[in-house]
Amino acid sequence: MKSAEQARNKPVSLPVEEKSRKPIGLSLGAVRTFAPLLAAIAVLLVLFSLWVPQGRFLTPANLVDLTQQISVNAILAFGLTLVILIGGIDLSVGAVVAAAGVVAVSLLNTTGPLGACAGGIGVAVFFGLANGLFAARTLMPPFIITLATMLIARGFALGFNESRPLPIAEHQELFLALGNARWGGWLPMPVILMFGVFLLSTVLLHGTRFGQHLFAIGGNREAARFTGIAIARHEVLVYAFCGACAGLAGIIHASQLYSAEPAAGMGFELSAIAAVVLGGTSFSGGIGTIPGTLLGAIIIGILDKGLNQAGVHFSLQYIVKGAVILAAVWYDVFRRNRKR
Repeated sequence: MKSAEQARNKPVSLPVEEKSRKPIGLSLGAVRTFAPLLAAIAVLLVLFSLWVPQGRFLTPANLVDLTQQISVNAILAFGLTLVILIGGIDLSVGAVVAAAGVVAVSLLNTTGPLGACAGGIGVAVFFGLANGLFAARTLMPPFIITLATMLIARGFALGFNESRPLPIAEHQELFLALGNARWGGWLPMPVILMFGVFLLSTVLLHGTRFGQHLFAIGGNREAARFTGIAIARHEVLVYAFCGACAGLAGIIHASQLYSAEPAAGMGFELSAIAAVVLGGTSFSGGIGTIPGTLLGAIIIGILDKGLNQAGVHFSLQYIVKGAVILAAVWYDVFRRNRKR
């Protein structure tokens, strides 16, 4: 009896892969994981401080604008992290940003800001649920499913007001504050919302049993099924969460533009996927962190703003971003093969 009691109380040693799934803290392992990303951010800041004329890049006002620019992409990337973690993909988030924006702005005068936000996020969650249900209940690959819903959402946004922008009236101060207000006179409201989603995503993924199940599904789907994890339910919830993130991003983006643009969100999915991959989330599933995604979004934001302020032609900016995504995916494949 005594030996059995000792066996029950003996601490269990997790495998290396399981340890990486524990909540992220200020541990030596976390420092090693994020050190390359932090080093890349430091190098980019120094590079653009020297490259951008008149030293405008590292001014406080420019850095605050940079954080505001990063916020929308980071919110999208947080939702995509969970999707990619389970081995999925969502190409529709950019189009859902536009759809959520036009729905929210169209409801402003009748339902007020709260009803408008609920409507915009509700439409986005609907697209996310559709993606999740098709991915969970059919044999179709998520790439094709979300490509189709991307076209549907874009067509919905373009046809909602005959492809015309929907301006936001100046008296809708509460709605406009979501994308333009600054708390304390300097901290942008989108950044506050971004950190709210960051905390929610971090706790959800790294601090709950639901998050542990997502790692298990992405690591080995069949093994997760045999352990009794409800894969279909988790998949639907993950895509719905990704849709909600896209809806919030669409509302913030519309507020920032002072209008809902049916063509908004073009290419947003590529920037978000780039942030997720740069942050260390594996396209094969089972590996990833929310803090890493935030650092990846910061790198993409610095690249976008720095290249733009340095006067680099937009065509070259696409080439640079594509090369960064390719390098990140190559490194992920190289790292996994070396572990094997």
